[in-house]
Amino acid sequence: MNKFDKLKSQIKKVKFGKRCKVLDPVNLYGCKLGNSVFVGPFVEIQKNVSIGNNTRIQSHSFICEKVTIGSNCFISHGVMFINDLVRKGKIKRKSKSFKKTFVGDNVVIGSNSTILPVKISKNIVIGAGSVVTKSLKIKGIYVGNPAKLIRKL
Repeated sequence: MNKFDKLKSQIKKVKFGKRCKVLDPVNLYGCKLGNSVFVGPFVEIQKNVSIGNNTRIQSHSFICEKVTIGSNCFISHGVMFINDLVRKGKIKRKSKSFKKTFVGDNVVIGSNSTILPVKISKNIVIGAGSVVTKSLKIKGIYVGNPAKLIRKL
């Protein structure tokens, strides 16, 4: 029994790194958390997700299957990751049809942002309420719907 077994949350088959902190209630299953990861309350992290060391996931965020988040990232409140683009008005229910999302190291994602299946390079800031529809490759600050580069860093 580990220290997370006492929580009222649903935590199943999670690989925890050292010094992780998880605030109840959460749904975590089949995912991997690196060292010193913080997960706030009302967060769901699905299977086949990997979170890097020293990353913070704030409350009310949803991280769906096939998302990789790097180290030293900050995922603010209410961030939603999407893995199905719903083509032709149909929802795909099989994991093999879900798309992957990659978030590099040192990325900050502002509150209530939505991240579609994309690649986000390291050292990027995404402003609150942004919708990321395309991969972000240039180090900088992105905002809006769809998110656009407003300043290089």
